[in-house]
Amino acid sequence: MDYTKLSLEKHAEWKGKIELQPRMPLSNKNDLSVAYTPGVAAPCMEIHKDVSKSYDYTRRWNTVAVVTDGSAVLGLGDIGPEAGMPVMEGKCVLFKAFGDVDAIPLCIKTHDVDEIVRTVQLLSGSFGGVNLEDIAAPRCFEIENKLKECCDIPIFHDDQHGTAIVTAAGIINAMRLLGRKLEDQKCVVAGAGAAGIACTKLLMALGLKDVILCDSKGTIYEGREGLNWIKTEMAAISNRGMVKGDIANALKGADIFIGVSGPGTVTADMIRLMNEKPVVFAMANPIPEIMPELAKEAGAAVVGTGRSDCPNQINNTLVFPGLFRGVFDVRAKDINDEMKIAAAYALAGVITDEELAADRVIPSPFDSRVKEAVSKAVSEAAINSGTARI
Repeated sequence: MDYTKLSLEKHAEWKGKIELQPRMPLSNKNDLSVAYTPGVAAPCMEIHKDVSKSYDYTRRWNTVAVVTDGSAVLGLGDIGPEAGMPVMEGKCVLFKAFGDVDAIPLCIKTHDVDEIVRTVQLLSGSFGGVNLEDIAAPRCFEIENKLKECCDIPIFHDDQHGTAIVTAAGIINAMRLLGRKLEDQKCVVAGAGAAGIACTKLLMALGLKDVILCDSKGTIYEGREGLNWIKTEMAAISNRGMVKGDIANALKGADIFIGVSGPGTVTADMIRLMNEKPVVFAMANPIPEIMPELAKEAGAAVVGTGRSDCPNQINNTLVFPGLFRGVFDVRAKDINDEMKIAAAYALAGVITDEELAADRVIPSPFDSRVKEAVSKAVSEAAINSGTARI
């Protein structure tokens, strides 16, 4: 199917993928008087006395802002906020379809970190949470950190944490299938942007000790010239063996490869340098670092990609709708590591022992068990970690 042609035709037909619908009747004078003036003054004054009542009397409790500056849209790069709108609208559809969460796209016309932060901060009273999307690194890290400091609602950068949670769930199940312990594995991550750094951090939080992060210039290690601030931070906690050189050198004796870089980064010969029966998650889209069939021919035991036409799709849709559902259900003020780890284990746990197989370490986004499993785990973790407000 020619998705390019069909998508253009359908987007022209739809003229937008989302719309607003009223949740109350408006058919007579009484309806108008209750929903608007004079009746609406009553909830206004209740909120004026106690701002937290905005969650009780408005849709804020279930609404997330999907925020981008259009600087890293899909694999298209810096195409601008207006050009990013179809993606942001699509994200809003996924929030509703898979999490029953209302979402509003906010495409901001600046790359200035402080302007983006200030804009979102000023609008934060209208939302229950913020989902940052398709913002280039390292700016995305700064924006998330600053928003967490100045906003009293949860801030979540899906390109970082959504990818990391799904990846972690897949790795958990790959270890379960192969009878291995994560702490005994050597992992190589190709791509030191938002997703690669978040995957590395979360897997280390789960027990991974030996991990090498690579960018386009090779392995990242302490003292390497030209590292930005976030790569410098990562160099201090990863690659403790100070492995230098290209990705092929890093892959020698590795057990896990995670790719969030670009097409054709890894060859079959590089996979053969890894330990026996490695796990290969090659997630560059639409063309992965190595095609699944080549990785399998080279000896990979479990292979995942970002593609919907291949087994084990590492798809963020498995995480962010259910995660925000769980966040909103307990009105969490933050999304912390405990909640991310809980989401990863819950997502992995959707796959039963009977279902677990080399081509099934990750469930489908259409698996009806996913939303409930992730949202429940996130809510419970929010309560247990003290970030829930109800």
